[in-house]
Amino acid sequence: MHYHIDKTAAQSAYLQLYHQLRRDIVSGVYPLGTKMPSKRLIATETGVSVITVEHALAILCDEGYLESRERSGFFVSFAAADCFPVSETETERRTTVSHGTEDEFPFPSLAKTMRRVLSEYGESILVKSPNNGCAELRGTIAAYLSRSRGISVQPGQIVIGSGAEYLYGLIVQLLGRERVFALEDPSYDKIRRVYQAHGVTCEMLRLGSDGIRSDELTRASATVLHVTPFHSFPSQVTASAGKRREYLRWAEERGGYIVEDDFDSEFSVSSKSEDTLFALEPERSVIYMNTFSKTIAPSMRVGYMVLPPALSEQFRREVGFYSCTVPVFEQYVLAELIGSGDFERHINRIRRRRRKE
Repeated sequence: MHYHIDKTAAQSAYLQLYHQLRRDIVSGVYPLGTKMPSKRLIATETGVSVITVEHALAILCDEGYLESRERSGFFVSFAAADCFPVSETETERRTTVSHGTEDEFPFPSLAKTMRRVLSEYGESILVKSPNNGCAELRGTIAAYLSRSRGISVQPGQIVIGSGAEYLYGLIVQLLGRERVFALEDPSYDKIRRVYQAHGVTCEMLRLGSDGIRSDELTRASATVLHVTPFHSFPSQVTASAGKRREYLRWAEERGGYIVEDDFDSEFSVSSKSEDTLFALEPERSVIYMNTFSKTIAPSMRVGYMVLPPALSEQFRREVGFYSCTVPVFEQYVLAELIGSGDFERHINRIRRRRRKE
């Protein structure tokens, strides 16, 4: 071995060791299936504690480079074959594009899960998905929402679709084009453009420091309110607990609905996430939405919405004939990532890093 820890460096010892080990795994010094040197041997050579070595190895396991086998040690689970060969120019371009995307899900772990799905699910990945999404993915999402966001729902209330923009269109068809939709001002412009492309009239309501201003809510003629309570883009305004209650009163008084776009909420640095609007009013007026494009990768064009019981049956009657737009393979991969705990370990890793920044 040839590992060296610079004790005068600003970077912690376990991270220095992690980067050196990862370099050797990726470069093929330790091929797929190889047993890694023992923790005590690495600790002796580098002059650090066994605990420091364990920390570095644990990160490599979390990211899918290694796997731990009880009483046997650590073995390489990363294979260079997981990556398609590309030209030097293409490699440089991809490196440039990917640089700085620390929040994306670690590729080796994703590739490992994809291989497992291909092996274990076999030809079932060729079967047509149910219209509202595969039961496996809807079930794992329901369990995840219960333990992470305080949202208690049945899998039948969840609809899978190819990203938020597709789901916006389904919401318009469910609630009706004749309704006026109110949006945050400023907000992500594509939300307005998608709604307008579906023939909806949009009303822009100005934001204050804790959410949409009360006077704006009062003057609005809309009966559907689309909000991003956590870190609205581009203002980064987070709706206060009082403002969230005000949104719910607004919907109740008008017999209206709220579309709760919970984009990026998983990466909150708070130890206790704000209550979702859906958790506060789970029966009638709130449609909850989220996607995996931020938590896993921009190319993962998979989103989901959770319908309250009052709308679930209406959706099945009026809109549920649409075929699911997400391939079964991707749905099974997501179900495995969530069900195995890999997804939440990734979320927690990013949150810990952000707390230190």
